[in-house]
Amino acid sequence: MTHDRKTISFARRGRWLAGLAVGALTLASTAHAETLQGALAKAYENNPTLTSTRAGQRANDENVQIRKADGLPSVGAGVDYQENLVLPGNAFFSPKRTLTVGGQLTVPIYQGGAVKNAVKAAKYRVEAGQAELRGTEANIFSQVVGAYMDVLRDQAIVQLNQKNVAVLRTNLQATSDRFEIGDLTRTDVAQSEARLALAEGDLRSAEATLIGSRESYIRLVGEAPVDLELPPALPNLPATAEEAVAIALNNNPDLEYANQLVNASRADISVARATRLPRLSTTLSGGYNNNLNSVTSATSENVTTSTQAAVSLTIPIFQGGRPAAQVRQAQSRSSQAIENYIGTERGVIAQTRGAYAAWQANERIIAATQQAVNANGLSLEGVRAENSVGTRSILDILNAEQEYLNTQVQLVSARRNSYVAAFSLLAAMGKAEARDLGIEGGALYDPAVNYERVKGKVFDWDDDPKPQQVATDTRAVPAASSNVPAGDPLTPQ
Repeated sequence: MTHDRKTISFARRGRWLAGLAVGALTLASTAHAETLQGALAKAYENNPTLTSTRAGQRANDENVQIRKADGLPSVGAGVDYQENLVLPGNAFFSPKRTLTVGGQLTVPIYQGGAVKNAVKAAKYRVEAGQAELRGTEANIFSQVVGAYMDVLRDQAIVQLNQKNVAVLRTNLQATSDRFEIGDLTRTDVAQSEARLALAEGDLRSAEATLIGSRESYIRLVGEAPVDLELPPALPNLPATAEEAVAIALNNNPDLEYANQLVNASRADISVARATRLPRLSTTLSGGYNNNLNSVTSATSENVTTSTQAAVSLTIPIFQGGRPAAQVRQAQSRSSQAIENYIGTERGVIAQTRGAYAAWQANERIIAATQQAVNANGLSLEGVRAENSVGTRSILDILNAEQEYLNTQVQLVSARRNSYVAAFSLLAAMGKAEARDLGIEGGALYDPAVNYERVKGKVFDWDDDPKPQQVATDTRAVPAASSNVPAGDPLTPQ
């Protein structure tokens, strides 16, 4: 296991979805249609989880300068004014009032390596935070892709159930008409009525699920889904699970995060060891005292000044075992970080293999279910034809229609599951971040820019502007409905 890898450069990552916008636009049918590219761009800009993680990383950047400040000179000054309201009778030389001004410059020279190693640990944690931000991006994008495909799937399922209800109503009417002329029995009518009632219930359930999916989309993207287009196929998918795991072990941001925490924990051990080493500093101080002419004695001065320079060496001899305890504590935390790295590595391997297996399985399910849809469509036509000549019952038609609906719903779900699993696989491989996706519409957020901006700031009054809200709220977005557009892209034709 190597813990000295640096955060993988953004420039080395291919824009594997750079053509996503072009591919989606070729499918456009309306001026206001939404593409997956557009949904990802909106989430990248406005999702509060992403914007808050960026703010947290900016706070993390400041730890480097905070640790550096421990090794820089410090300057302080003080002003004191004293008014003696009552003086002793024999206090001939005591001033009635005094103004004292003092200043001090302290320069740390040697602190046992504590500052150097604390800065090193802070830098490692900055790199860990940047990797964590990459992982958050990939996680949000995976959620957006899932929500996007959920809306398409649930719209298709609502449409299929609407068509099924319409067909069953027509069947019920035809069955009732044939019952009136004595061609069918009351049992046939009751079976048709029961199946229609169940279908209407399934439709209501599908509509509720669609509303929930649309609200999840709004939560992630910040806007309502309008005329979502079918996303293009995902490029650069691995040929084998082994290939996927190899890429993931080199690119997964969670692994980079855990790796940098291991490096930081090792620097923390050196910080703890510095507590039992000598410390050397120098101090330059000066003072100005003015009695404001409140002493009239000719032998006393009303104004005095002073200057002192000192070198201080502190040698710890006995501290009650505190330094050793701190070292052992840091060593145990380093062991914990190492074990966490191994746990993260196991999780990445399992996640990658599982996503690959799910993607492959759903691709096979799509092929098999498509055959079932075609076969059930032919079967339904045959059962209807046979019923017209009296060799099939109304119940046979109802069952054939239900089987046809079930396989269509399974096909829609398999198409959704396959796409989401494929994107999850790319996310596990570390290839589902903003620069990989070719997000357009503005400059991408680069956490290194803020780190470079603040790492050398030493002015005590160099604040940032007042914090402002970045993510958009969704109070003005209307509540989601169950209305579906005609011709959902996932609906089997």
